[in-house]
Amino acid sequence: MNTTERPVPRWAYRLAHLIPFMVLPSGLWRLGLVFGSSMGMLDPDGNAARLAGAGGKVYVVCLTVFSELVALTALGMVSRWGEVAPRWIPLIGGRAVHPYAAIIPATLGGLSLIALWTYAFRNAYTDQFIPFSSTGWKVLMLTCYTPLNLWGPALLVLTWAYYRRRVSAPAVVASVR
Repeated sequence: MNTTERPVPRWAYRLAHLIPFMVLPSGLWRLGLVFGSSMGMLDPDGNAARLAGAGGKVYVVCLTVFSELVALTALGMVSRWGEVAPRWIPLIGGRAVHPYAAIIPATLGGLSLIALWTYAFRNAYTDQFIPFSSTGWKVLMLTCYTPLNLWGPALLVLTWAYYRRRVSAPAVVASVR
C-alpha cells in the first residue's frame, strides 16, 4: 500500500490528481498543430500558420510530454515517494526525502508558473494576441490554455499542505481514504 507517514487531506489528494488535467488541454491543443492543423492561427501574412518541418513537430511533442511529466510531479506531494525516494533512483533510493527538498523547488516552480502564465496571457483577451481566423478558434485556444493559469496557484496550495503535513504538526488532518 502506498501510504504516507501522516494522512493527506482529502482536498490535497484530489488537487494533486487534478493538476495534470489542468495541463492536458493545452497539450492536446498543441498536438493538433503536430498533426497538420493550423488550429485557426494565422501567420503575419494572414495565411494559416503551420509548424515548420519535423524539428518543429518534435519540439512541440517534447514540450507537451515534458509539461505533463512536470505536472505529474505534484503527485509526489501526496504520495509516499514524496517522503521516501523510490529505491530505483541511484544514490538516494530508499532514503527519506527532506521536506525542504520538495518544498523549495515546488514553491519556486509554483511562483515561476504564475509569472510565466501571467506574462503569456497579458494580451490574451485583446486584439494584441495571436491572430486567429475566427473567434471560435481563439475561444478554443483560450479554453485549452486558461487552466494553465491555475497550475501555479494550485501547486503553491498543495505545497502549503505538504509543509503542514511534513514540517509543522497540525492538530487534525483529514485522511485520504
